Amino acid sequence: MPKTKTSRYDVAEHLRTPEEMAAYLEACLEEANGDAAFIAKGLGDIARAKGMSQVARDAGLSRESLYKALSGERSPGFDTILKVIGALGLKLHAEPAQANT
Repeated sequence: MPKTKTSRYDVAEHLRTPEEMAAYLEACLEEANGDAAFIAKGLGDIARAKGMSQVARDAGLSRESLYKALSGERSPGFDTILKVIGALGLKLHAEPAQANT
């Protein structure tokens, strides 16, 4: 029986449209449970899909700084998050949390 070859799944390869990127960010925000590094990692996936060099230029950051900020190993500053979201062509929105009754 031949061996099955597997490859590492990379979500960035599947984020092709702005709508897919926005939906992925929404899912990350819902699943994060307050973990800013998790959200940063999700933004990093989207940035890789768009092209890190271009996102870094559009955000006014160096490519290295962008990789570090979006690695998921630390929580970047909110100003960095806002710059990256803008560079990705996305926007944040808020809605009321549902009350637990």
